[in-house]
Amino acid sequence: MLSYRHAYHAGNFADVMKHVVLTSILTYLVRKDAALCYLDTHAGAGAYDLRSDKARKTGESGLGIEKIIDANGAPTCIANYLQLVRGFNTAGVLDRYPGSPWFAAQLLRQQDRLVLCELHNSDFPLLEQLFAKDKRVHCHAVDGYRFSLGLIPPIERRGLVLIDPAYELADETMTAFKTLAKLHRRFAGGTFSLWYPILDEHQGFALRQQFEASQMRDVLHLALRIADRNSLPGMYGSGMIIVNPPWTLRAEMQIALPWLVSQLGVNSRAGCEIEQWVEE
Repeated sequence: MLSYRHAYHAGNFADVMKHVVLTSILTYLVRKDAALCYLDTHAGAGAYDLRSDKARKTGESGLGIEKIIDANGAPTCIANYLQLVRGFNTAGVLDRYPGSPWFAAQLLRQQDRLVLCELHNSDFPLLEQLFAKDKRVHCHAVDGYRFSLGLIPPIERRGLVLIDPAYELADETMTAFKTLAKLHRRFAGGTFSLWYPILDEHQGFALRQQFEASQMRDVLHLALRIADRNSLPGMYGSGMIIVNPPWTLRAEMQIALPWLVSQLGVNSRAGCEIEQWVEE
């Protein structure tokens, strides 16, 4: 338990997809002046060195951000995401990749609040150091599943919750879903996003059944596959499930995800899904 380190995987295709979706959601939510709370249940270290031994060992950013950082003709939401990544680096050299909390901090405003949970004893100090001077950010070395239940509904009455665990445990998928369902019961008007790895097709099918049987409404499912299980062992795709998504998100992803397939796909088996699992 807690052996997972995202430094080995930073900037991979799943990060690209996740952060394009995350920045699109936040860009929409901050259009309204009212304060917003961003809650990340598994925040990680917040920033990653792509030159580190960990990143070089896997080379996963080579199948992700490195393939598109200088691409031309990207859809608007992807171009905005790439601009943020370039701004995180210096002198036009891609040597670092930001985590979800950093993207959120860049897009949120002075009246907004960020609550970041990270239980790993190596990643938490790095996360805390990254945001030490930002008074909007509150870092907690806690179990994000349990801690989040005490924070919802947020005092701002507007919020986005990102559940992005490592899926180290056999029952992690169900734990993530049950936590989201509990949070939704307490804050039905909030926006919730659950990321999951695609290692086979069973996990997505099982999750869909859970959401369809729940009391949740307006559930959008997004998936990106850069290959299939036979041609890319391990994680060959990733999915995001958004409850109460911005009304603009589906249309944005109908342009963004096919573009990512064209840029990140490693063979003809690459593809994407944009599905309304549960209607409003």
